[in-house]
Amino acid sequence: MKTTPFTEKHISLGAKMQEFAGYNMPIEYSGIIDEHMAVCNAVGVFDVSHMGEFWVKGPHALDFIQQVTSNNAAALVPGKVQYTCFPNETGGIVDDLLVYAYEDEKFLLVVNAANIEKDWNWCMAHNKVGAELENASDRMAQLAVQGPRAVEVLQKLTPVKLSEIPYYSFCVGELAGVEKVIISNTGYTGAGGFELYFYPQDAECIWNAVFKAGEEFGIKPAGLGARDTLRLEMGFCLYGNDIDDTTSPLEAGLGWITKFVDGKDFTNKDALLKQKQEGVARKLVGFEMVDRGIPRHGYLLVDEAGEQIGHVTSGTMSPLRKIGIGLGYVKTAFSKPDTEIWLDCRGRKLRAKVVKPPFRK
Repeated sequence: MKTTPFTEKHISLGAKMQEFAGYNMPIEYSGIIDEHMAVCNAVGVFDVSHMGEFWVKGPHALDFIQQVTSNNAAALVPGKVQYTCFPNETGGIVDDLLVYAYEDEKFLLVVNAANIEKDWNWCMAHNKVGAELENASDRMAQLAVQGPRAVEVLQKLTPVKLSEIPYYSFCVGELAGVEKVIISNTGYTGAGGFELYFYPQDAECIWNAVFKAGEEFGIKPAGLGARDTLRLEMGFCLYGNDIDDTTSPLEAGLGWITKFVDGKDFTNKDALLKQKQEGVARKLVGFEMVDRGIPRHGYLLVDEAGEQIGHVTSGTMSPLRKIGIGLGYVKTAFSKPDTEIWLDCRGRKLRAKVVKPPFRK
């Protein structure tokens, strides 16, 4: 298995380790619920160094990004971040990702760990405009410091005025004595906070400084288990569960990152535009359990008569709400909020209702 610069730290702290996307990653430390609530109420730290990072540079950098991603990167200015996806040629999604506008002719693409090689090959194969591409995944480390006290923790360590960095924006500055740290007001928890990008050789220094600064707020390390329950309470998609090569961004409720604007001719644009105009046969929805039960990936969703109408893509017991919550694809006729649906839980039919995420208000 691959390791991150923090792997030995996780092991020394007693984390439950498990393979994820080829990496030896911490699943939990003090427990998923405890870590989840720490992030909701105070601050937690996730090692996300397994994520992939590609630099796109040169005079044709923007042209390349416009061609391979669904969102309108022309709207970006240096210091801004955009959520987007790589559409494939058959209507699905290669991956979802973040685009950082670093400079006028320099962008950073942050992709999912499990898709680094796949995404790199896709970018190389679709670079028809001569953009300069660099796979920097092994030369960057990343921590996500998340929660309502994250700003107070990190402000101790940097002269950068963090409160002046808007959501989905970033700056490059000194943090914990380390120069050129990307400090990004992003994260996949819905609890606020920052994601930090830096060189692997600075990992221990930054980890130690962040945890020392967070002592008074009860800062805790958090694993992938809590990261998953936090993103699910917000209704955020997880690649490989809720979106994949067979799911359209329009089916997945990602029409807001699929921009049909003049001058942007991206992969499979015409087919996706037709889908937008004609509508989709299924939609990704959020739902919460009315009966007691926990939805799991792969469970069937049925109507009152027991006929299949869809399936669960993600599900858990909400640590905050104490009820079962999930995401799943259903026939469009069953996609409106408050529609009754049923979960087929190993042969038991359990009542649920469609709701609009987030589940955590």
